[in-house]
Amino acid sequence: MYRKFVPLAVAIAATFSLPALADEASVKKAVEGKLGAPVSSVSKTPYLGLYEVYIDGQIVYTDEEVSAVLVGSLIDGKTMKNVTSERMQKLTAIKFSELPLALAVKQVRGDGKRVFATFEDPNCGYCKKLAKEMATLDNVTIYTFLYPILSPDSLEKSNQIWCSADRAKAWRAWMVNGKAPGGKGDCDTTAVKKSLETGRALAINGTPTIFFADGERIPGAIPLAKIEQKLAEAPAAGK
Repeated sequence: MYRKFVPLAVAIAATFSLPALADEASVKKAVEGKLGAPVSSVSKTPYLGLYEVYIDGQIVYTDEEVSAVLVGSLIDGKTMKNVTSERMQKLTAIKFSELPLALAVKQVRGDGKRVFATFEDPNCGYCKKLAKEMATLDNVTIYTFLYPILSPDSLEKSNQIWCSADRAKAWRAWMVNGKAPGGKGDCDTTAVKKSLETGRALAINGTPTIFFADGERIPGAIPLAKIEQKLAEAPAAGK
């Protein structure tokens, strides 16, 4: 599988306009045959005749004959911008308004005008770090989708948090202070199941994953300063 390839950063010193020697459909078919996974999209890049292939939530590059597959970041040699990173932001962006926010644990602080959503596992160490850093955020509405993917205990804790009288309080108490949730987990936990389905449909493979109001997705725990920056840039979203 392509995930076992050694990542290769490709720096391109110039752009070329080459005639298309193969159409995108044939590249798609060939890549799927070689890598054994469905390809979401294929597009010709302006770099060395390479094709960008978006497969299983990852960008790889290949030529018209699929004689080699490059895994890693493509850097524009003129601007030194990370082309792969910019493309991933676009390819993984969502419509924030289409998130099923009723399934999430909702925290409102201050005026709640700044809005974002997270997918988190209650046993995720990076999620706990993020929760502690975000404790100082004000004037925000945070929608946290319980996404128990790490262990059976993650599912149990998610159900207990969802069944708590005050879900937001139970979530904060566990993630920030390590206080076990008091809910028994015996209520209707369909929301947790649907949150899992939603995360899988969005190809979320790790926690935390953050979605901002402009639709941008950022995987992993990020510095509080970055969150503040994105909240300042992102348009308002309905709460």
